[in-house]
Amino acid sequence: MSSKTKPLQAIVGLTTMIHKLPEPLFKKIYSTVPRLCVEVIIHFSNGIVLVKRNIPPCENMWHIPGGTVLMGETLEEAVKRVAKEETNLTVEVKQQLCVKEYSKDVAFGQAISVVYIATAANGKLKGDKYGKDIKTFKILPEQTIEEQKELLEKAQTTSAKVLSN
Repeated sequence: MSSKTKPLQAIVGLTTMIHKLPEPLFKKIYSTVPRLCVEVIIHFSNGIVLVKRNIPPCENMWHIPGGTVLMGETLEEAVKRVAKEETNLTVEVKQQLCVKEYSKDVAFGQAISVVYIATAANGKLKGDKYGKDIKTFKILPEQTIEEQKELLEKAQTTSAKVLSN
């Protein structure tokens, strides 16, 4: 058991040991098969949390926190892990919103993402090595990934209903 995975597992309540693939293996596998991902629309401080990507594709664009589901994770465990890794926030998952298939211009390989709505339970915003710049927005910035901008605009009505309950 690695010391890097154990604390995160405890924080997000993972029930099984998970491991990330080494990057060369990740690229080899996901250049030949579809990749299951999760994204989390996090409501925090009267806005939506977005991260500015430091890596391609879509470098220097604002995006919804998201990532690959790891072997042994449930979708909700993946949402909580991704939120913690990318934003430093512990989240409460509210609802599954939709499934989004991204173009190859936006994601590595064929990425199919299950999108969730969540609220921040605790934590202070802090980015990671893939996106250090992180903010909440009431109005989407110009440099938001176009496919995600469309998704976020569609999500506004659903989010309002889910969060008012």
